[in-house]
Amino acid sequence: MIRISDLTVAFGGVKAIDALSVELDAPVCGLIGPNGAGKTTLVNVLSGLVLPRSGTVAVDGADLLGLKPIERVRFGLRRSFQTEQVVEDLSVWDNVRALLDHVPHARSDAVAQVARALAHTGLLDAATVPGHLLNLFQRRMLEIAKSLVGAPKLLLLDEPGAGLTEQEAGALRRVIGSVHAFCGAQVLLIDHDVDLIAATCTQTLVLDFGRRLALGPTRQVLDDPAVCKAYLGTE
Repeated sequence: MIRISDLTVAFGGVKAIDALSVELDAPVCGLIGPNGAGKTTLVNVLSGLVLPRSGTVAVDGADLLGLKPIERVRFGLRRSFQTEQVVEDLSVWDNVRALLDHVPHARSDAVAQVARALAHTGLLDAATVPGHLLNLFQRRMLEIAKSLVGAPKLLLLDEPGAGLTEQEAGALRRVIGSVHAFCGAQVLLIDHDVDLIAATCTQTLVLDFGRRLALGPTRQVLDDPAVCKAYLGTE
C-alpha cells in the first residue's frame, strides 16, 4: 500500500504537487490526469529523483523518502520509463539478469527468477535475442520482466501501452493484471490509454494542477463529471 500525506513539491514558485494526501491500496492502481497535472512529478518523488518540500510517503509501512534511489530499488521499488531502458548489446536474458546485480537475491535462485519473469511476460522464446533486435512490444515486455525479479514491492509503469497494437495492448493488460498474483507486488500504472486503465486498475487517482481531483474505484472515477471535464474533455 502507498500512503501519501500532505506531500508538496515546488519548482520555484510553482507547486507541482500541492498538499497531496492519498492511500492507494489496490493491487493495480491507475494514475491519470491532464498534461502538467503532476503525474510524472509524483512518480519522480516515489522513485527518488525529486525531493519534496514537505510531506511523507510510505510503502507497505516503510518510510520511502528516507531512502536513496538505489536503496529504494533494493527495498523493492521498480520503475519503467516512457523510453525503454534496454541495453542494446545484451540479450533479453542478460538484460533481466543484470537487474539482479543490484537487488538482494539468492544466487542459487537467479536462473529460476529470470526464467519465470521471461515466461510470465512471454519472452522466454526470445531469451537469446539482443536488445537492438527487439520490437516495441518486446521492449515494453522486457521492462516489465526486469521489474519482476529480486522481490519487488511496487512497480511504477510509465505509459507502457503507448504505440501498441490492439492485440499487443490486450497482452499487456493480462501481464499487468497478473503481476500481484505472480509476485505480490503492487502496480501504479500511469497511462493516457483510458481503456488500459479501465481494464487493469481497480482503483484510480486523478491529479489536476498537483491536487487530487478524484480517487476511488476506476469506473466510478472515470464517470465522474469533474474528471470528464478536466481530463477526458467532455462536459
